[in-house]
Amino acid sequence: MAAIGRAFAVTALLLGLWEAAVRLLNVPAYILPGPLRIGAALWDNAAILAHNAAITLGEMLLGLVCGSVLGIACALAMAASPLARRMMRPVLLVAQALPVFAIAPLLVIWFGFGLASKIVMASLIIFFPVASAFHDGLARAEQSLVDIARLHGAGTLATLRYIRIPSALPALASGLRVATAVAPIGAVVGEWVGASAGLGYLMIYSNARMQTDMVFAALAILLAVALLLFAFVDKALTRLVPWAPETVPA
Repeated sequence: MAAIGRAFAVTALLLGLWEAAVRLLNVPAYILPGPLRIGAALWDNAAILAHNAAITLGEMLLGLVCGSVLGIACALAMAASPLARRMMRPVLLVAQALPVFAIAPLLVIWFGFGLASKIVMASLIIFFPVASAFHDGLARAEQSLVDIARLHGAGTLATLRYIRIPSALPALASGLRVATAVAPIGAVVGEWVGASAGLGYLMIYSNARMQTDMVFAALAILLAVALLLFAFVDKALTRLVPWAPETVPA
């Protein structure tokens, strides 16, 4: 509670300084609206913002699920088969090196302006941190346990199931936390390139009409949605991997 109180106090202080600076410097609202004006935009357009936030959240969730499933499957395949590892490592590197911003227009052409292109973009961003973290955890299992399993006749799949996967779950949890944090990027970029709804679309629409207060209002809602999603996933992962507690004091 003390940490929450400090965060609230710092946020209130920063917002107060922001409002004071905008008023003292007489900054035009279309350049930088004050927090009070943004708050008014949030209140007056609550229904529109809620509708578009629900669409963006749906895209984030579907992208998170699809990207995580693909990343987990890729990591398991690389851990189980040297051939798969040699074939998939270049795919991992390409997925990380190729900016989704650069191929976003192509994805819209290939998958359309609807939900599919946003899910693909979010999945591409989410895929790498999940696959990379999980594969690293699988590869770094305790070697003595792996040797004992092999001495008792355990094959590759049995060793993977009973030793490597359990020991790699904390690494997978870390990858999923990173993926959750970057999930909004794919959805919003997709909406910027081509969409008819969503917070990203609302930002572009408002920006074109110099409604900067609505741009900030959409950003505030996006931030709140992203933080709530991260908090939910973080809490769920903490419960699913209770044997790997944090040792760094808060």
